[in-house]
Amino acid sequence: MWRTELLKRFGYYLWHRRDAAMLAMAFVLVLAAAFKPTVPIPRNIYSYVFVVDISQSMNVKGMYWHGQEVSRLDYTKNMLHDIIGRLPCGSRVSISLFAGVSVAALYTPIEVCANYSAIQDTIDHMEWRMAWSGNSRLRDSTESLSRLLRALPEASQVVFFTDGEEAPKLHAFNTRDLSTFQGGGWLMVGIGSMDPHPIPKMDESNKVIGYWSAENFTMQPGIAQISQQNFGNRDDNVAPSENDRYASRLDEEYLQQLSKEIHATYIRGDSLQAVRSAMSELKPSRRDFSPMQIDWILASLAALAIIGAYTPQRLVHLFKRLRSARAERRQRGAGSTGVRS
Repeated sequence: MWRTELLKRFGYYLWHRRDAAMLAMAFVLVLAAAFKPTVPIPRNIYSYVFVVDISQSMNVKGMYWHGQEVSRLDYTKNMLHDIIGRLPCGSRVSISLFAGVSVAALYTPIEVCANYSAIQDTIDHMEWRMAWSGNSRLRDSTESLSRLLRALPEASQVVFFTDGEEAPKLHAFNTRDLSTFQGGGWLMVGIGSMDPHPIPKMDESNKVIGYWSAENFTMQPGIAQISQQNFGNRDDNVAPSENDRYASRLDEEYLQQLSKEIHATYIRGDSLQAVRSAMSELKPSRRDFSPMQIDWILASLAALAIIGAYTPQRLVHLFKRLRSARAERRQRGAGSTGVRS
């Protein structure tokens, strides 16, 4: 009985000291939010292998990020920063690079929130000088990537960023048959403008020394390709004039055809929202409990409590003033009527 009476008194006190109670509640909520609490919720867990083409054609400009013209590679890096920044905790990410005929994973998929800074730093430092080959054999790399996926500790989905530039160009003698390809479910993201742009040729200090000539991409059928991968020398020959420069653009038709052959989905990468939407359609790695941060919820409730501590009182005072002003007008109106009569 005394407990009920005590609760009534406590409730009465809180009702007449609402401002103090709300401020105390706000303090407790802010204190709890400072510890960044999480609650486990069931949801799909995704494991992504982001493959980035770092061949020299990705240095071509013609893409725009927030109104500024950037290279294909820089555009991809900016897009990755945004995509990873929006992934929920529990998602796993691997950054992999494509050059020559192979794909190399810098690390196996790691949890995005616990390793957020490391992942973003990896993206910041990606560049064409990390390539181990001057060629760009996109079609042949699919087998290398498929082997890489089979070696990972859990099922992962591929998001491949590339301009679709094959170097050397494909013909009947160097086109790999993919009719027996094992894999699929990947997302191919086409990066680049549909307008042709020259490919800059850079030295070891990352300075432009000229542009690739059309002859660099010329290959007669049946002739073996000789590249810096074969004899170890760097080719510093550049196009002698603008008319001799090789014009590169997003090879969307080829990427669509390749995606169909390997049972992948193709999407043009000029829309961040479209890429994120296409990623959500990929098959999740598993369904499990994943932590969701609720600090922002607690902070929002604290803000509402602070507003609630003062706003009702101000509204009561406002209504009282309005009622008093209305009563005064009525009295004045009644007085003026009596004088006239």
